[in-house]
Amino acid sequence: MTDNLSPEDRSRCMSNIRSQGMKPERAVRSIVHRAGYRFRLHQRELPGKPDLVLPRHGAVIFVNGCFWHWHPNPACPIAGLPKSNLDYWQPKLARTRDRDREHEAALIDLGWRVLTVWECELRDLEGISQTILAFIEPARETERSVRLGGDQEVPRGTLKRPTGRVPQTAT
Repeated sequence: MTDNLSPEDRSRCMSNIRSQGMKPERAVRSIVHRAGYRFRLHQRELPGKPDLVLPRHGAVIFVNGCFWHWHPNPACPIAGLPKSNLDYWQPKLARTRDRDREHEAALIDLGWRVLTVWECELRDLEGISQTILAFIEPARETERSVRLGGDQEVPRGTLKRPTGRVPQTAT
């Protein structure tokens, strides 16, 4: 099946698709902001430029479009492959999914907790709100840990920041 748009028209159409500030992302930002949390947007120095970064809580949130990130849930009504040009779309979406996994693994290795919110999950705002807020502020018994290389983990809060002062000894 051929494209019914000229290459110039198709290019113009595709260039209007934005990666930031879309409706699903704004909905998640609104949920987090209304709950009183402050966050940073699209931190370039972090792998994958997460949509929301909550440094105080050691958490990042990705808001993924079900089509563009090829949502793996078979019940998702939005995800799926286009009917035409499968030789192009299947590898493209597979690369995107693989890249998302790599970014998530890199963030976890850096000590971040990662949540991915899918576009279709925003249809149940109450449910996804509870999921997001539970993720940001985990229960105290399951306090997050800091990775220190290898498999060694130390509970967050037990590491002291260096002060530059020499500790005094008791005499």
